[in-house]
Amino acid sequence: MNEILALSGVRQAALIRNRKISPEELFRLHLERIAEVNPGINAIVELMPPSAPRPGPLSGVPFSIKDSIEVAGTICSAGTWGYRNAPKSTRDATLVARLRAAGAVPIARTNLPDLLFAFETDNLLFGRTNNPYDHSRTSGGSSGGEAALIASCGSPFGLGSDAAGSVRLPAHYCGIASLKPTSGRLARAGHVPPAGGWIERLWQIGPMARRVEDLCALMPVLTGPDGEDHTVIPMPYSDVPVKNLRIAYFIDNGFAEPDAETRVVVERAAKALGAVAMKPPGVGMSYELEMKLLGADGGDGVREFLNAIGSDRTHPLLDGWLEKLEEYRTDVKGLAAYFASIDHFRAGMHAYLSEIDVVLSPVSTSAALPHGTSIEDANFKGFSYTMTHNLTGWPAAVVRCGETSTGLPVGVQIAAAPWREDIVLGVALRLEVIFGGWQAVEFHARRSNEPYAFTTDTT
Repeated sequence: MNEILALSGVRQAALIRNRKISPEELFRLHLERIAEVNPGINAIVELMPPSAPRPGPLSGVPFSIKDSIEVAGTICSAGTWGYRNAPKSTRDATLVARLRAAGAVPIARTNLPDLLFAFETDNLLFGRTNNPYDHSRTSGGSSGGEAALIASCGSPFGLGSDAAGSVRLPAHYCGIASLKPTSGRLARAGHVPPAGGWIERLWQIGPMARRVEDLCALMPVLTGPDGEDHTVIPMPYSDVPVKNLRIAYFIDNGFAEPDAETRVVVERAAKALGAVAMKPPGVGMSYELEMKLLGADGGDGVREFLNAIGSDRTHPLLDGWLEKLEEYRTDVKGLAAYFASIDHFRAGMHAYLSEIDVVLSPVSTSAALPHGTSIEDANFKGFSYTMTHNLTGWPAAVVRCGETSTGLPVGVQIAAAPWREDIVLGVALRLEVIFGGWQAVEFHARRSNEPYAFTTDTT
């Protein structure tokens, strides 16, 4: 693999500015890499032709986009049967347009679960996406195609979306970095399905990259109202040095117990930063509260949407989701009680912020799962760790901090108060420096039976 492909997008942009490589050559290198890796991982649903980059901080750098985010001239299928023959989009989603305005060039649309409803990437249109480190395992969901492609150096960064962990879990499974921004931070215009409804506050579009420095560079480009998504708050984005932070961590949320290898990675990350053990109040309720909000109608809203677009065939993973939601069906009185319990949870989490600035935790209870097993109850409940920060609306990032004895990446989740993406990314960057962050798949293959070399050196 050409070493340029392993660089961050920021560093690739610098090479272009310094005339070390042309935009055309960089695009071609990525296409060659995609041709090499995609037959094994199946991350891409559509390649896009090169386009002339505009001047800007990311001029000439390719990027990828989850197939639920519109790109002009392409079909946005959301991985669901009813959109298999959808007309081509006539516009770019807001965040795609902003990346183009910064000079970045779209190269590929990436795979996802049926209508985004699964913690692994598989659908009836394009099939399953494999984890780059072990093809028998999933890349996660719902932004699993993004994570697999980025980890394999087919794209330096891209866009995913997250309602229960969908940019963070795939980043954890594939050993890259990602950020779910604060609810209301980024515009969601051009996403399929569109924003709206009672789960409005749960989800955001978020950037994904191999390196944290790209997340830091992307946020100022992506932030701000667009005049279309009315939920976006015109909050200035800050990027200031972070120091003297009160850092807490927890290993077990009291609902789903992480495995031993996950515990070791999170504990070593906490030790490296001098974090103190302090579990947020009520965090063990995250799963139940998220499922109550998603499933108050028993999944009928999803079924009606599928029916309206002609999705008369659905993937078994989506069917499994809908079965789980049925348990939480309620009436108007019950919905009011749901919202009251969620408000109580959020109040407790807000009070927790009076004692800490940032909290570390597992991303899930294990590294990447075998295909088809994410829907099993024991595994599904392990996704409660990311659900916590969809409920709070806090910004939360993931960065690779270790790996299992068999070479699967293990990430750590970092969360902070609303609008403090600077804290989240500052801590993620520090952990990346200490533990190395993303590791190339080829490098992993040469040392897949060796334990990860941890360090707590903070010099």
